[in-house]
Amino acid sequence: MSTIVTQDRQMLELIGLAKTVAQSKATVLIQGESGTGKELMAKLIHESSSRANRPFVAINCAAIPENLLESELFGFERGAFTGAVNAKAGKFELANGGTILLDEISEMDIRLQAKLLRVIQEGEVDRIGGRKPSAVDVRIVATTNRNLAECVKDGSFREDLFYRLNVVNLKVPNLRDRTGDVKQLAETFIKRFAEKNGKQVSGISNEALSILEMHNWPGNIRELEHTIERAVLTAQGMLIQSKDIAIERRMITQTIDLSHSNEDAMEKNAWAPGETLNDIERLVILQALQYHQGNRTHTAKALGISIRTLRNKLADYRRLGITV
Repeated sequence: MSTIVTQDRQMLELIGLAKTVAQSKATVLIQGESGTGKELMAKLIHESSSRANRPFVAINCAAIPENLLESELFGFERGAFTGAVNAKAGKFELANGGTILLDEISEMDIRLQAKLLRVIQEGEVDRIGGRKPSAVDVRIVATTNRNLAECVKDGSFREDLFYRLNVVNLKVPNLRDRTGDVKQLAETFIKRFAEKNGKQVSGISNEALSILEMHNWPGNIRELEHTIERAVLTAQGMLIQSKDIAIERRMITQTIDLSHSNEDAMEKNAWAPGETLNDIERLVILQALQYHQGNRTHTAKALGISIRTLRNKLADYRRLGITV
């Protein structure tokens, strides 16, 4: 069973909904930024359904050239075109009885969208050069990192196909909106890559973890995965250290200086010799909290972290005797 690592309430609710709709035959549209785990969600739906023992076939509509995508999806008969020496079954036929994942469906050519619509409506596939359609029983799950409703408006996506696909809509949140999962995800990736590469790395230092939790993760979970893989490879001891984290660090002054951009403010927020990363992080959080008059929701949003992360940080400061 595909495991989605999370303790985030919104994500757990989404997983529960995915498992519920998995029991139906409805098409599912999964939306979210690149790297958020949309394909893993699609696999979870398949594995939670009555089709679990049947094929799960995935095809990336953005990765295959337009002139080849039709034959990949629907197959072709011998002699259908130059080079078609033998007949070939398409992905829909290969997925018969199971699930097909149409990854990045928004990149599909408008002409192919019409043919896909017919498959959904009639449950039949026409091979290129074929004389008659073949019946298929396939659960369709589509993913996209774009707003399909906007694609309909600009004419790049068929409205009727959109409504056929959008029977169940699951929106996977960005990692920056579930930063409480960063530690758990990092530990999972550390274990995986340590075993894969024969490294004796078993954890991550608090300083290094703070860097991960404060990062905005524009590449989402995929970016975190690659960051941890590199960190495991470069780590010299049992723990990943801050020097092993190769991500673009946000300038502290960009977060702290919320209302001014003068030299005094820059000097006030500058790093001082002897200060650790934890000291600077604490300064950022406390100044941001002061600026937002103690409003934790606004503070967390301004810092790009979750409320849970902020709450945990403040609890740590109180244990150190710092008034917050």
